[in-house]
Amino acid sequence: MNAAAAPRFPWWVYGLLLVVILLFALAPVISVVIASWLAESNGCTLNEGSINSCMIGGSDWGGTLYTLFVLGWFALATLPLGGGALIVWLVILIIHRLAWRRMQKASQ
Repeated sequence: MNAAAAPRFPWWVYGLLLVVILLFALAPVISVVIASWLAESNGCTLNEGSINSCMIGGSDWGGTLYTLFVLGWFALATLPLGGGALIVWLVILIIHRLAWRRMQKASQ
């Protein structure tokens, strides 16, 4: 058994960053999907023009569903920013991986 095992590439850091970037970029889209699903499953009308009453479990959720639905407009900002962040993430990943591999070969 080798006492000085070679360090492993930190894939978990890049995976975590990927999840954060995707959640940031898709959060407005997810809010629209959730609001639409809740409104449709409870027989409510949902549009971005006005707040409509929506009774779920005995209380009115119309304002909350309206807010979640209108937050979808933030996708105009978060999707391009997330796309740019994904490009930067990929470039950094490739550069780091190539440098790490070169360092591993040099240490052998």
